[in-house]
Amino acid sequence: MSSRADWSYLDHAATTPVDPRVHRRMASCMEREGTFGNPSSVHPWGRAAAAMVDQAAAQVADLIQADPAGVVWTSGATEADNLAILGAARFAANRDRGRHVISARTEHAAVLEPLQQLEREGMEVTLLPPEADGRVTPDAVADALRDDTVLVSLMHVNNEIGTVQDIAGVGEVLRDHPTRFHVDAAQSAGRLPIKAEAWGVDLLSLSAHKVYGPKGVGALWVRHRPRVRLEPLLFGGGQQSGLRPGTLAPHLIAGMGEACAIAAEELPTEAPRLAALRERLLHRLMALDAVMLNGQRQGCPHVLNLSFGCVNGDALQAELDGLGVSAGSACSSSERGPSHVLRALGVPDALAHSSLRFSPGRWTTEADVDQAAALVAGAVERLRAFSPAWREFGQGARLDELYGGNPGHAQESKA
Repeated sequence: MSSRADWSYLDHAATTPVDPRVHRRMASCMEREGTFGNPSSVHPWGRAAAAMVDQAAAQVADLIQADPAGVVWTSGATEADNLAILGAARFAANRDRGRHVISARTEHAAVLEPLQQLEREGMEVTLLPPEADGRVTPDAVADALRDDTVLVSLMHVNNEIGTVQDIAGVGEVLRDHPTRFHVDAAQSAGRLPIKAEAWGVDLLSLSAHKVYGPKGVGALWVRHRPRVRLEPLLFGGGQQSGLRPGTLAPHLIAGMGEACAIAAEELPTEAPRLAALRERLLHRLMALDAVMLNGQRQGCPHVLNLSFGCVNGDALQAELDGLGVSAGSACSSSERGPSHVLRALGVPDALAHSSLRFSPGRWTTEADVDQAAALVAGAVERLRAFSPAWREFGQGARLDELYGGNPGHAQESKA
């Protein structure tokens, strides 16, 4: 195996390294002379920590263009999703306002599993099927909306395929309906502009480690005007108005605030740079033929998902020594089953198994992208040399004939 120093890391959708500027900010909170106090305390150390927490909330809110009073600190986006979904739905159900929730088949497990819990509690969940490129249209949401719908939950950017949902359009559909609107923005933060309040979002989940901050901290933004009410998941201590009690971690919160501030400042230049890297990689890999793009042609700039036809998925992954990528989603790549997202798009299981997700980041260069393309191309060419399916493809067979299902839903390369 090659030294990790020689690897190209293209898995920033899974996690990002901590930015050195964020690390320095966090370190200053863990020293005796730093801001280490308990933000709940009234002495100078506690007041200094509380002021720093307020500053971090303002930095997070600035990134999503929202009121900082609505920032609730969590352990990450998974907890934020759970608090938003379970909290909003239970609050409504306990007051007989309705028991129906709308989401999508392509959501992250941090959304789908809380929805399953709501079903066990007697609520009805509608999971909308995606369009061929992964979109869930505002019209589809409008068609599923009912008088007893109490929550709509959609991710802004899909973590596996990078599809961008029309959050503003969905918000407009829901504007005159009493339902709450939750958005998981863990993947879009720092890569796309977010306008939480203007888009009509009520609840928005974020994760620090997706934006070059530390693991173990995230935030749920909760609209204050008009006020959105939630049932808490945790009890004890009364911190954060009882919505998420427990002693706050100043160093983690300061790190997330600094990471969001840097992301907001660099977004105007970083987004187009990432988009150019994604396009460069896409152009090189589509030249291999029998390659299928999963998701939007112009999706989120940091996520590219491709299926490589006529190769075995396990063998392909084993050939990629020197490249840090995910087989589909980092949260499910260790599972043997095919991606539920690609299945929802109609990708045949065997073809889904040979998919790779590439995700460039802040320090990715063109050389990194070119190295990744060369490694994948070499692996694919070696494996296809022994592939009967590749010979059939070369004789004119289409991927849908070779795999069944509907692999023609996305752009397919063929000379």
